[in-house]
Amino acid sequence: MTFNEANTVEAFIRDLLCGGVTDDTVVGPGLARQNNQLAGLGWHYLSHHDLPRQPQEALVEDHLRESLIRLNPAIAANPDRADDVIYQLRAIIMGVRSDGLVKANEAFADWLTGEKSMPFGENGEHVTIKLIDFDDLEQNQYVVTQQYTFRAGKTEKRPDLVLLINGMPLVLIEAKTPVRSSQSWLDGALQVHDDYERNIPELFVPNAFSVATEGKEYRYGSIRMPVESWGPWRLEDEDEEALPSIEEIGKAANSMLRPKVILDLLANFTSYATHKGQQRIKIIARYQQYDGANKLVERVIAGHPKKGLVWHFQGSGKSLLMLFAANKLRLHPALANPTVMILVDRIDLDSQISSTFFAADAPNLVKAESRQDLEDLLGRDVRKIVISTIHKFGEAEGVLNNRSNIVVLVDEAHRTQEGDLGRKMREALPNAFLFGLTGTPINRADKNTFYAFGAEEDKNGYMSRYGFEESIRDGATKELHFEPRLVDLRVDQSNIDEAFDKPYRYTGGTGGARSSPKASPKKKKTCSENKPQKWRYCTKHQNEFKQSAPTLPNTFLKK
Repeated sequence: MTFNEANTVEAFIRDLLCGGVTDDTVVGPGLARQNNQLAGLGWHYLSHHDLPRQPQEALVEDHLRESLIRLNPAIAANPDRADDVIYQLRAIIMGVRSDGLVKANEAFADWLTGEKSMPFGENGEHVTIKLIDFDDLEQNQYVVTQQYTFRAGKTEKRPDLVLLINGMPLVLIEAKTPVRSSQSWLDGALQVHDDYERNIPELFVPNAFSVATEGKEYRYGSIRMPVESWGPWRLEDEDEEALPSIEEIGKAANSMLRPKVILDLLANFTSYATHKGQQRIKIIARYQQYDGANKLVERVIAGHPKKGLVWHFQGSGKSLLMLFAANKLRLHPALANPTVMILVDRIDLDSQISSTFFAADAPNLVKAESRQDLEDLLGRDVRKIVISTIHKFGEAEGVLNNRSNIVVLVDEAHRTQEGDLGRKMREALPNAFLFGLTGTPINRADKNTFYAFGAEEDKNGYMSRYGFEESIRDGATKELHFEPRLVDLRVDQSNIDEAFDKPYRYTGGTGGARSSPKASPKKKKTCSENKPQKWRYCTKHQNEFKQSAPTLPNTFLKK
């Protein structure tokens, strides 16, 4: 596709999302359709002029009110209660400049993901409030709009594209022109990070992630994420009937900007962590983490095969992959409250993984401090995320737990699996799912990571791969560049020859010879009768010393 000033990237993405602008758009719950077929990716298009909101309002409150009534029976029984919820949300947005954007975004996310309740039940009982239906996509309203004007005081900004779900702006897209060589996706990311988030933070309180592109490259990031950390999205289209992608931007948008994927990222692949014990940060999954974790979860739900290998290169974020997978497994209703075990093979990795999980405030998390502690946790049938070293299985005897909804994630899976530790682990958990994660799988007769974790159903022996080439391409791993240098080394042959020509004196024992430049040790008046190597220092035994080494050259006998 050829872009120009009239045929913009903004319009290209808009049409990809909604299937093209029409005059008879009817916005309601459910994915957008035309002639009983999905329109684009299922988004309804509305001009910003047609949205029932004021420029200083971040939310489209009329759409949100309708959704609250539709999704919550307690609010449907008394529609005025929707205003009580909107009041709570509005208060979070208004407090963003004092509380900080990350804190406000986290508080709003609790409402988005169904973590909040209101006393709307009988006798004032608290009931969970649904802002979004994550299970039935047709119950939500999906709107894409252009030039979503937002005014804060005298400041007014107009992001290119905004995606709203149930009246809440969850995704912002800044699309630059590709016909100007001086502009790139980085300009769009900087505009979001340095301009929009600082000057109109209210608009980003409900934000799930933002996108920047110029039609050549596609990058996304979460709030306050440094622009150098914005990553690509490279998953292939999951739907064979999706719009054909003729550019990389089309492929990325076609995959990531589907309502299903956006809601999955919001619910299961976003986390908040305390950085270095102080700063609160928001984390969103990279595409390889999203792909690997979802394939793992899908295999557990399917029930077969009960193993799999995730081969992701070092530095690709396997710790976060395990965090996202563990949280999604724990929350999935089909798995009936499973136990997820995170196993490492070194104490330092145990500390690293534990720090990642604890910093992200992972719920229902426990660390096995000893072998007995691990046995007690499994014996008591604890349904939590358990972090342990694999060595704690070394002295386990027999079966510790035979449940089938135990999921074991083994970090650095190319180690420890061929000896007793791997066998003991499998004997202790005979019906568990076993998944290995490694950056360097081994394929040898004595050690074979593919045999230990690879399923026959998986092509090439792994279910998810993110290799060295992909890591370099995405910037997750930096290239190593070697520059040859001449080292000025010189051999002083004359000094070496002179050193070899100097005489040596025999000292006995295993030491052989001793260089003679230094003065010989002074003779001692006495010596040990049973140590002939010291006779030469004693007048009494000098003759015996000379007789004991008749074959030595005279130079070794010089004093």
